[in-house]
Amino acid sequence: MAATEKEDLDFQYSPSRWSHRMEADAAIQDHVHVMQNETDKARAQLQCELNVQFGDREGDKLDIYKPEHYSSDAPIFVYIHGGYWQFLSKDLSGYMAIPLTAAGAVVAAVDYDIAPKGTMDVMVDQVRRAVSFLSEKFPMSRGLYICGHSAGGHLGAMVLSSDWSKVRDGQVPDIKGAFLVSGVYDVTPIIKTYVNEPLKMTEDDALRNSPCLLSTAVARNHPNCMVVIVFGEHDPPEFRRQSKEYFELLKGHGMEVSCVDIPDTDHFTVVHNLAEEQYQLTKMVIEEMSSS
Repeated sequence: MAATEKEDLDFQYSPSRWSHRMEADAAIQDHVHVMQNETDKARAQLQCELNVQFGDREGDKLDIYKPEHYSSDAPIFVYIHGGYWQFLSKDLSGYMAIPLTAAGAVVAAVDYDIAPKGTMDVMVDQVRRAVSFLSEKFPMSRGLYICGHSAGGHLGAMVLSSDWSKVRDGQVPDIKGAFLVSGVYDVTPIIKTYVNEPLKMTEDDALRNSPCLLSTAVARNHPNCMVVIVFGEHDPPEFRRQSKEYFELLKGHGMEVSCVDIPDTDHFTVVHNLAEEQYQLTKMVIEEMSSS
């Protein structure tokens, strides 16, 4: 691949360089700052179970935030963090817990072994097992609601395409809704970018783990799941394109799916604004969970 072609691809898959608010490094630092501060607040204010082990791998951990008046039938909001499969963790992923627990939901922030420790196959397996674990842990819940951002949007979509017969006890979790935010649904272009340096994905790895090639499995496994594909006005064009194409695939299978372009947001504010009770996406999530 010519150097100029690689540079262009790297640019297209560098969300921080498309922010309308600030320079690339500053946008990332601001994102981490908001997530850390709001997660710290949630841990200080809420009932928490931290570092809950959901499997045998060292990285198989998640954090649980409960509402003050917890009910066994509370909906479970399952958050899968982003960071291009190589940064961030659950320790910065409780930032939406205060407004969502105030609405009666349980929030679970899932960890997974980021690259280079974890391969794409390992990460996908971990988040699938985490969702299965939460389904077993909260058997009276009126439903699970998956939310993933960026790389987490990809992993959330892979959860929906799971062959559950091969996960833990083989039971299909009751996933009522999914909010996939600024995700990557075709990871094959990633192979040729800087993002793949720690991932070391092969073409076979990418094809096996591209949600756009597994949309029939979503419709088969979770035909009644409401899916919301979300992206920011200032997300990179490639992220917006992939989101729209994945929306069309799910729509073509007759699923209840919507596509939401949130004004005046970039790749980072589109999700970390979930810390705000009056934010458009926060209200959508609460309304959907309340209607189940």
